[in-house]
Amino acid sequence: MNTISLFTDHDIYLFKEGNHFRLYNKLGSHRIATGGITGVYFAVWAPNAESVSVVGDFNQWNKASHPLTPRKDESGIWERFIEGIENGTVYKYHIISRHQNYMADKGDPFALRWETPPKTASLVWDLNYEWNDHAWMNTRHKANSLEVPFAIYEIHLGSWKRVPEEGNRFLTYKEMAHYLADYLKEMGFTHVELLPITEHPFYGSWGYQTVGYFAPTSRYGTPQDFMYFVDYLHQHGIGVILDWVPSHFPTDEHGLVYFDGTHLYEHADPKKGFHPDWKSYIFNYGRNEVRNFLISSSFFWLDKYHIDGLRVDAVASMLYLDYSRKEGEWIPNQYGGRENLEAIAFIKRFNEAVYEAYPSVQTIAEESTAWPMVSKPIYVGGLGFGMKWNMGWMNDTLAYFTKDPLYRKYYNNQLTFSIMYAFSENFVLPFSHDEVVHGKGSLVGKMPGDEWQRCANLRLLFGYMYGHPGKKLLFMGDEFAQVKEWHHEESLEWHVLQYPFHLGVQRWVKDLNHLYRSEPALYERDFSIDGFEWIDFHDWECNVISFIRKGKSKDDVILVVGNFTPVPRHNYRVGIPLGGFWKEALNSDATVYGGSGQGNFGGVDASPVPIHGRAYSLSLTLPPLGILILKHEGGIR
Repeated sequence: MNTISLFTDHDIYLFKEGNHFRLYNKLGSHRIATGGITGVYFAVWAPNAESVSVVGDFNQWNKASHPLTPRKDESGIWERFIEGIENGTVYKYHIISRHQNYMADKGDPFALRWETPPKTASLVWDLNYEWNDHAWMNTRHKANSLEVPFAIYEIHLGSWKRVPEEGNRFLTYKEMAHYLADYLKEMGFTHVELLPITEHPFYGSWGYQTVGYFAPTSRYGTPQDFMYFVDYLHQHGIGVILDWVPSHFPTDEHGLVYFDGTHLYEHADPKKGFHPDWKSYIFNYGRNEVRNFLISSSFFWLDKYHIDGLRVDAVASMLYLDYSRKEGEWIPNQYGGRENLEAIAFIKRFNEAVYEAYPSVQTIAEESTAWPMVSKPIYVGGLGFGMKWNMGWMNDTLAYFTKDPLYRKYYNNQLTFSIMYAFSENFVLPFSHDEVVHGKGSLVGKMPGDEWQRCANLRLLFGYMYGHPGKKLLFMGDEFAQVKEWHHEESLEWHVLQYPFHLGVQRWVKDLNHLYRSEPALYERDFSIDGFEWIDFHDWECNVISFIRKGKSKDDVILVVGNFTPVPRHNYRVGIPLGGFWKEALNSDATVYGGSGQGNFGGVDASPVPIHGRAYSLSLTLPPLGILILKHEGGIR
């Protein structure tokens, strides 16, 4: 029975070539039954090992008891079928290297489940599950199209809500599914984006120091529990995006580092293989087997867990050889440049493979530089991502909003410059976890003024965000003006919703989401200049900007007017492209949101008074620190 193998000659050919993207069906541990005998087939890549054996509770961690056999095809794969091993069996690989007298007990890189940290062993596990999300999967291409609304709620599962009555414990995947689906549906979000749930030893890394690239963290339950989580959200019309980290991995000895006594997954030279900021190792993207490993991980979540999108972390750190390095601390590429050619080739191959195999999903890049065409197709010279986070917009907008309104007129360009490049990429507008950690304070805490002004500023910020071209992303707690900086060991401050200002912000975000989803002008042409038109961005003295959003139908027209000072503007005239009645669809100063109640009594009829180069105009009351969203409805009221 030890001759059983899941590998065919074709598998080995693809593996060596660097084009085997479903290795999770071959490497790792797999329970199989053959000839009336059940057991587990183990396979691990360790080309520089002298010997490899499986150790665990089943053999009292005896290193000599169950040795693996190296394949004779020079693939570096060791394998063995062991009878009688059950689901849930704890195991590691004991590896003795041919180099430097190195030996170590390693977790399985392809493990489907890991022990709950701080324990570090892998578990034999099956992924049997009966899915009930067929309706979602059959129509997912519509929910994930670039021409539909994306209102993404970014969340850290362990700190969204906790159970203080039970020692402040986490909610489980199953518990979260019900609470979260109800909340997201009520609030109008279309997708949830999870900070990395891949298994990670250090909880304080929020999942970004990944060890288990094929296993959801066991802190919140079993793999089947996480399947239930995704399944339940899909049944309630919510897409699930995973934060995925192919940029680096931690130094934990039971993980990938120095796996077979050599730099197998990482670069050998620390100038290329060690990350100075995160004290972690960088993958060797030029190695075929490493590309197999990473792209197989991406396929795994899309295949086995029905994930709808992958947000790829820290892409800039992959693209640049000198990322966060000083002169002399990095190795130029073969042409003397700073571009990481191997990483670029990997990224393109990853996107190409994902969209070919799973055309109804999206890949999203967190890329913080001006690298060109990140979200453009590979065949025109792009990196091939579906979308990219707009970090420039986020930084400029927050810098503007943190200023006292008295001085904002001197910084009008920070608010308006983003339109100059808004259509160069398929942008997501992110207010993510990165903006509310490491001493930066909460989002509402960045706003100037007293409590009323801070919340008014936050409503104005969100209104501007939802009017601006690009898909939307908010981190949990921002939607109700969480006061404290986010901390991963605590629940969000849900208790603040007893106070009117916080409840008002939450109602505002809810209504923004529902309006956004109902008005094609706000999403259909997010990535086209044809969907946007300035009315006026020159009134820096009054700190007022106005613009039009347009859908594909000529009848879908939305006007957005923002007043970025605490002074109301009466009889403020704004040019418009169409006559007739303009309904005040949303007003951030409405009393239901905690505002002062100044507005336009539900809407305004256009007047044949030309201004801003247009034949018609509206005479508006602009509320203090407020934003108006008006919809053209045709005939005179």
